[in-house]
Amino acid sequence: MDWRTLNGVRSDGQQQNQGSGAAGTSSGSGTGGSGTGSLVRAMVLYTLARLALVAVFTVVIMFVPRLFDVEVPFIAALAFGVLIALPLGMFLFKGLRTDVNANIEAVDAERRRKHDDLQARLRGK
Repeated sequence: MDWRTLNGVRSDGQQQNQGSGAAGTSSGSGTGGSGTGSLVRAMVLYTLARLALVAVFTVVIMFVPRLFDVEVPFIAALAFGVLIALPLGMFLFKGLRTDVNANIEAVDAERRRKHDDLQARLRGK
């Protein structure tokens, strides 16, 4: 067993046997690399959106009371900002969350397909 088998890289003979399917996987990474890249992009976007929502609520909780000459400590404002933003972010960013879930399913399906392919090759089928 060499590194090509473990990493799912097909030999030239295996690519030729696939016929028209080889055109989509002729680069070493295949569709798994783009699926992982889109998963990372979707997760970063979702995380940044949720963190921005926490930051907005933290700033609002810190500076609105200053209009009334009341000082709110940063840690308290941050705690309340997180408590408010966590459930609200699930509803406001539902589209981003479903993108992350869809990308996770795609990457998992590709990983499962590669695992099954490797198992079949190890059994000699």
